[in-house]
Amino acid sequence: MVAVKEKSISGRNYLYAEYSFRLPDKSIKKISKLIKNKPDAANETTKQYFIAKEKKAYQTWALKTYSEDSIITRKIIEDIEELRVEYKHITNRLTKPQFEDIIDRFTINFTYESNAIEGNSLTLKDVMLILKENIVPKGKNLREIYETKNTRIAHNLLFSNKLKINRESIIKLQSTLVKDTGINTGFKKLPNFLLMRNVKTSPPEQVETEMKKLIDWYNNSKQKIHPIKLAAIFHSRFEQIHPFEDGNGRTGRILINAILLEHNLPPLIIRKTMRTTYFSALEASDKGHTLVLERFIIDKFKKTFNNFFKIYVKYL
Repeated sequence: MVAVKEKSISGRNYLYAEYSFRLPDKSIKKISKLIKNKPDAANETTKQYFIAKEKKAYQTWALKTYSEDSIITRKIIEDIEELRVEYKHITNRLTKPQFEDIIDRFTINFTYESNAIEGNSLTLKDVMLILKENIVPKGKNLREIYETKNTRIAHNLLFSNKLKINRESIIKLQSTLVKDTGINTGFKKLPNFLLMRNVKTSPPEQVETEMKKLIDWYNNSKQKIHPIKLAAIFHSRFEQIHPFEDGNGRTGRILINAILLEHNLPPLIIRKTMRTTYFSALEASDKGHTLVLERFIIDKFKKTFNNFFKIYVKYL
């Protein structure tokens, strides 16, 4: 919210537009701009001036907060903070119906792509019919239809801020995703194996301990490690544990977005066309090379923002 203040300096009165915002560390930053008249406080030039200053403040904060490395470079940190501020202003300018619409469109796209990665044969048109019109296409696999409907419910949890990185939320998320599909809910009781990846998943008797270690690591690291690196390491380790009988991939990809949203960053979509590259990045992580997955997530993060969220507001 921009306020207009009048200040007297050396006997002369001046008008200033003032804009304040809260940084991720909860500190308040206030910026002023000299203006000629009150309408200038609301014009596009003033708005862009404040947004540019806000981006710079976020970048300065992030560079002081997060360590740089070969993937999370200074430029990447600055780019991500710029997108964080842009996403904030995009969501703030949307009306409630517009916000619901963009989340609805995101959910449809995410559901189609994420389920397709796991082999679901429904087309994007099928997913749209199921989720928007509540129409079940004829001749389609019932399990695939439930997977689609369940992902909508899971996204309702995600975007209503009811999905946290804790044991209860993660189990609830998997239970939601596999409801009515014949898959057991809760942590696995039998060993499972991964196709396309040469890694042993955690045996059932170790899942509880390994998941607790992972969640504790997340809570101890989320204020220190950059959110992209945090999401990549968490996702890699979660998929290595493979804590559930089924639904691990779909659960894990939604948890990436839960981490991003917790840090006020826009969510991402991994397209089915990137399936092989995605699994290769996970396989590299299995060998201790999470940088490949970090680079992959950064790329999908930027592309989702530019090709989905920015395109949406362009036509408002």
